[in-house]
Amino acid sequence: MTLKSLLKTLKTAKRTYPFSVHKLLIDSSSINQTLDSPKQPISDLNPSTLRRIISDPDVKSWKCLSLFRFILENPSLFSFYPDLRTHLSLTLRVLSERKFSDAQKLLKPEILRYPFRDIASSGAIDECGFKKKVVARFFNSMLTVYSENGKFDEAVEVFEYMKNNEVTIDEKALTSHLLNLKKRDEIGLAYDFFRVMIASGLEDVVSVYSLTVVVSGLCCNGEIKRARELVEETRVKPNIVTFKSMIDSCVKKWDFKELDLVLELMEKESVALDLDTYKILIDGFVSYGKIEEAERLVSTMHDKKMRVETYLYNLIINGYSRLGLVEKAFELQSEMSSRGVTSNKETFCALMNGLCKVGKVCEAMRLLKELRVNEFEIDETMYVTLAEECYRGGMMDEALEMVTEMLREGFVPDGTMFERLGDAMFEVNREEAQMMVTFVVKSGIKPKSCFWFGLK
Repeated sequence: MTLKSLLKTLKTAKRTYPFSVHKLLIDSSSINQTLDSPKQPISDLNPSTLRRIISDPDVKSWKCLSLFRFILENPSLFSFYPDLRTHLSLTLRVLSERKFSDAQKLLKPEILRYPFRDIASSGAIDECGFKKKVVARFFNSMLTVYSENGKFDEAVEVFEYMKNNEVTIDEKALTSHLLNLKKRDEIGLAYDFFRVMIASGLEDVVSVYSLTVVVSGLCCNGEIKRARELVEETRVKPNIVTFKSMIDSCVKKWDFKELDLVLELMEKESVALDLDTYKILIDGFVSYGKIEEAERLVSTMHDKKMRVETYLYNLIINGYSRLGLVEKAFELQSEMSSRGVTSNKETFCALMNGLCKVGKVCEAMRLLKELRVNEFEIDETMYVTLAEECYRGGMMDEALEMVTEMLREGFVPDGTMFERLGDAMFEVNREEAQMMVTFVVKSGIKPKSCFWFGLK
């Protein structure tokens, strides 16, 4: 390299790093004696000198990290690559200062270019002379880095080494590995690894969070039974989050036989349903048509003094309305009011849909008028629902009344609505149909059928 190129590189390094690499090499009292030419420290730097810098307590660790990165990023300036011992020494030093992020960067596979078997068998870690807890941090960090980079076989290799050599294993590292397996959709590997964790007698570091990660992964794969059996077999006590994954999967698949087994296990483990789990169950029961079971759950929530939100009642009322069980829907709305839960527009919209479904359009219209008298906010959906049902029932005057009311309230129906009414009116009164067409055109509303404007 020419002198000009060297100076240019050093100038770049000065911009990149928060200190002068050149100055560090000149001023470090512990290494000056090893340099043949203090005025040209870059060219004189060798593995032995670098190791002394890294281990020098008078040189800040962040400076050591910057020097190390400089050497890695500028290989043309040096005749060597940092050896394993130097690399490990710097990593352990950073870990001793609890700088985990910096340590994990040093342990990335593209930086630490040595297989784990060489790291574990070289004796370099022992030679560095750090305490056991720092060495434990090192191996836990290695497990985490391997896992985050998708090197799952190597992560297991680290785990086995730690287990066999009685190195303290951090629960966070194990859970992180399980999460990484789940993110990569390696649920089978996560399940096997968790079983190994349990078989290794590591119950004291196997948390309910780890169990929940595996259970939720199995449930995402549709393996609800396997997830439940894992919970039954392990000594790790599950919590509500663990069960929530299984319950959610059961109701989404409408697997109520498995759901009963999950709920039985939940009772056995003395884990109570929380508000979110009740919501999941109620939604699932309603979607399947088990409306009465959903209603019983709401009653249980009241008995337990839990807060029952309006939308839970709306789910059940809507369920009864879809099945044409309007009387039950109104009974539940009445009970809802007696329990101090306020009805909203979704509640009444569901009731109207139910009345219309069983052909009680007039009752639905009366309900709308009652709401209007009580100054309840009527939304566009309610008007459209009633106008559509009146049209289907041949009640043209009532349909027009609904459309007129919509317009008065500032809601403009789409062209389809006017087109249907116009077609129906044409069969009865051509003059009124023509008036409808004129109104639609002046309002800028565009029906879908082009020939509609010509009244066929």
